[in-house]
Amino acid sequence: MASRWIEWIGDRIARTPSASVEATHAEFHLILDTFAALIGPLRREVRPLWNRITLGYGKHAATRGLAAGEVVEEMQYLRELLIRYLAPAIASLRPRQGMALFLRLNRLVDRGVAMAVVGYTDAMVATLLPKPDDDDAEVVDADSIQQHLAALRIDLDHIVGLLSGYRPAPCRAHWPAP
Repeated sequence: MASRWIEWIGDRIARTPSASVEATHAEFHLILDTFAALIGPLRREVRPLWNRITLGYGKHAATRGLAAGEVVEEMQYLRELLIRYLAPAIASLRPRQGMALFLRLNRLVDRGVAMAVVGYTDAMVATLLPKPDDDDAEVVDADSIQQHLAALRIDLDHIVGLLSGYRPAPCRAHWPAP
């Protein structure tokens, strides 16, 4: 699903000095992995992480040079992908269960859209405010984005592994070591 999402996004993933293509791909994979955990038995434990991930997604979208509407549109692509890929499984459920799952998926995507817009707005407002003269000011570059994503991935793996009794191995094809 991530490759299809990336394909739909197309040229918006173009490399910028502060956001690499690899970081964007890693972020999409993290979003999908987190979403998978959100619809399972660990949803209550994963929900705060979902908020942090989508908030960061909005901030990273601002560094990619997207407009606010494009951030929302990218998340709407996620909704469409989920509907396309999960429709057969949802249709096979009893009508009441299927509708409940469908509504939960939409609420989760809506929450992700809202948090992404908040993150995007925060990043844009930060560019308008005067910068402090101290050296501790946060610099957003490709490395800091990768480190942030790696930390979120570790948090997700910890929640899923600790609460379900197993430790999933991170997919090293998409996630650099922190």
